[in-house]
Amino acid sequence: MLIALVGCAKEAVPALPIEIQTVPVAIDLRAATPGPAYDPLALARAAGDQQLNPNPGVPPACYVRTENRSNTCAACHARSSYPNLTNDWELQQNYPVGELATNHWRNQFRDRSSLVARFAEADLAHYVRTDNYEPLRAALTSREFPGWKPDLDFTRGFDELGFAADGSGWRALRYKPFAGPFWPIHGSTDDAFVRLPVAFRVDAHGSPSIPIYRANLAILEAAITAGAPAGRVVEPIDETVAGLDLDRDGALGTATRIVGLPAHYVGGAAAIRVTRSLYPQGVELMHTVRYLDPDAPAYIARRMKEVRYATKTALLEDTELAKAHRAVEAPTGGAEGDPQHGYRTPLGWTLQGWIEDSGGWLRLQTHEEHQFCMGCHSNLGVTVDQTFSFPRKLPGAAGWKPQDPRAIADVPARGETAPEYARYAERSQTGTAMYPSRARAFELDRAYLATVLEQSYVWGRDAAPQPSFAKIEERSTGLGEADRVVRDVSVLLDWDATTGAGRSRGASR
Repeated sequence: MLIALVGCAKEAVPALPIEIQTVPVAIDLRAATPGPAYDPLALARAAGDQQLNPNPGVPPACYVRTENRSNTCAACHARSSYPNLTNDWELQQNYPVGELATNHWRNQFRDRSSLVARFAEADLAHYVRTDNYEPLRAALTSREFPGWKPDLDFTRGFDELGFAADGSGWRALRYKPFAGPFWPIHGSTDDAFVRLPVAFRVDAHGSPSIPIYRANLAILEAAITAGAPAGRVVEPIDETVAGLDLDRDGALGTATRIVGLPAHYVGGAAAIRVTRSLYPQGVELMHTVRYLDPDAPAYIARRMKEVRYATKTALLEDTELAKAHRAVEAPTGGAEGDPQHGYRTPLGWTLQGWIEDSGGWLRLQTHEEHQFCMGCHSNLGVTVDQTFSFPRKLPGAAGWKPQDPRAIADVPARGETAPEYARYAERSQTGTAMYPSRARAFELDRAYLATVLEQSYVWGRDAAPQPSFAKIEERSTGLGEADRVVRDVSVLLDWDATTGAGRSRGASR
């Protein structure tokens, strides 16, 4: 959503969020474990339903000045089609008015460099290489908690097929990063994982079956990325196990493409319909947001800024889906719930998230902090069933691995001819480097640490070394008049295209 920027670089420092009032502003970058008082649930309970930011569901990235030419808005706001009924491409043209016209992400206006200037690079490196995920899992084992407890054991790793070695059923995704926001040059790295319900992981007799699970994940991949003329390239699937001629060659052999979509999933999920561009009920997605470590592969640090979780609790179609989209347009976004149970969106998802406390250890997000998730995962025209990463999975076996963006070709978005990142750079009038220098990486880590120290996520969680400020009073973005509005933009990718683009710039790091 495009929002007018209103503010002043000299405005008074805002009232302190409850997070700053209730926790000490101190951190030990060399600490290996949290102290005995660590309670990952306490702050969310203490904060209640407090809301200081009037528009927490409108992300800071939406407060952008176009200068009549820079169209970053098209990355998210596009003409959509069923089952995505958002169709919000017109938000590229005009700034809204009223309460939404004010930028309430006050961390964008504040210089907080003095808070973190004392931290040496060696201490920052130690900090981003310390595990803060396992301490969260350990702390939750002895606490009553009705929500999702992180159950993926990263220390045990993943097998050659991308499955978690802990037997939890999670599978790693390797995907092309969404254009712009999650490039490491902007301060964060990330990874993602998917898990289907038990019925999708067992055969018709209820016995666990990796071949059945792989077949169902391949069918889901084809359903979410439906539209490739020659079918979706998938990892080799034994059609005799699946009992389906997935490649439609007239025989049951080994399929490396799914042509069309089967009517149902297989094995224990044989009664469950395959729905184009929609996930089945019960699917789970896990997404970790991490610091930058310039000495780690793809800069993906061990320390996590956030752990995000989503599960599909209802499959909506037709009139129910249309009604849900109308509910999303309500001022609150229509989400209901609480931090302990998660937040149910009108479109059938339940979201829940963890974020660092003032000591750098993960804690449950507060009510207001959870609202930050809703803007991107409830009503964007570019998403597929409100998701970004899975629709951008590399086809076949290459996409069933832990995330590593290096050497991923800059293929076009679906319906385009030019490489996606190159086209994004042209539309936004920006560069396409994905990775910062070593010094810049630690500068971005240090900048984000200021927000951790303050616990001021309600005023923004970007890694911004310097304050940003702009003021917009005009109604039009100027993009329409300059003929720079782009209606047809897709999060999906044309992996079959021959572009000669080679590697994405900066992908060799």
